[in-house]
Amino acid sequence: MGGRKVVVSALQFACTDDISTNVNTAERLVRAAHGKGANIILIQELFEGYYFCQAQGLDFFQRAKPYKGHPTILRMQQLAKELGVVIPVSFFEEANNAHYNSVAIIDADGNDLGIYRKSHIPDGPGYQEKFYFNPGDTGFKVFHTKFAKIGVAICWDQWFPEAARAMTLQGAEILFYPTAIGSEPQDAGLDSRDHWRRVMQGHAGANLVPLVASNRIGKELIETEHGNSEITFYGNSFIAGPTGEIVASADDKKEAVLVAEFDLDNIKSKRYGWGVFRDRRPDLYKVLLTLDGSNPQ
Repeated sequence: MGGRKVVVSALQFACTDDISTNVNTAERLVRAAHGKGANIILIQELFEGYYFCQAQGLDFFQRAKPYKGHPTILRMQQLAKELGVVIPVSFFEEANNAHYNSVAIIDADGNDLGIYRKSHIPDGPGYQEKFYFNPGDTGFKVFHTKFAKIGVAICWDQWFPEAARAMTLQGAEILFYPTAIGSEPQDAGLDSRDHWRRVMQGHAGANLVPLVASNRIGKELIETEHGNSEITFYGNSFIAGPTGEIVASADDKKEAVLVAEFDLDNIKSKRYGWGVFRDRRPDLYKVLLTLDGSNPQ
């Protein structure tokens, strides 16, 4: 008897700084993924334009739009309904006087299942997101789509095992991470790509769930208050299986449409059998609720 099978996809492409061009590229690749049998298709983080967080510029706030009525989300709703696929859609959200790095989850019938707002906000050379984004207030969520219960977090969230565990505890069967990461402007010798991958492979293996990561490629130059800043985004988008094994992978230069099929019932059986959720001790984990590891309540 066959199990409940789902085909997931990670897209990878270079962004221009023109919304229409980028959304057209995203649609073209979504259609290509659908042509390969994909049911759930992940587009990279903030794909509407350049990764503007290299600089602190007031003009970049003009790129934010309210969640309701967002034109790219509406277009992806139409596309999802036409193709019968699930599409997480990353966007720069304006909510009154707050701003968030958010993702809307579009189900296969075109319905919007809600949003997740990025919880962990980085602040370093080339990645100055705290200037633009409030810390997300949605908490980690699981979305019940047509094909699977999915957890979606965003870029810097992927470095925190607590996020992956929180989503899996709530029943996530697959984890998705839209991403924008590349070189470090302050240190040309620092290459985080292998570290980046291994951390997420660990999330997949520790939680016994597949994981999908979509990153951009290309060189982007942003004018900052201290001169030009340049990041070369290293792609390497990938799909990992439930033991952390890489089952599909892109390189650092080429546009890509990755696909992989998983039997969710078979994976669930193995997850139960491995016992890591049976043997958890939440009563001993209160230290995780502190910042410095002292005096947990």
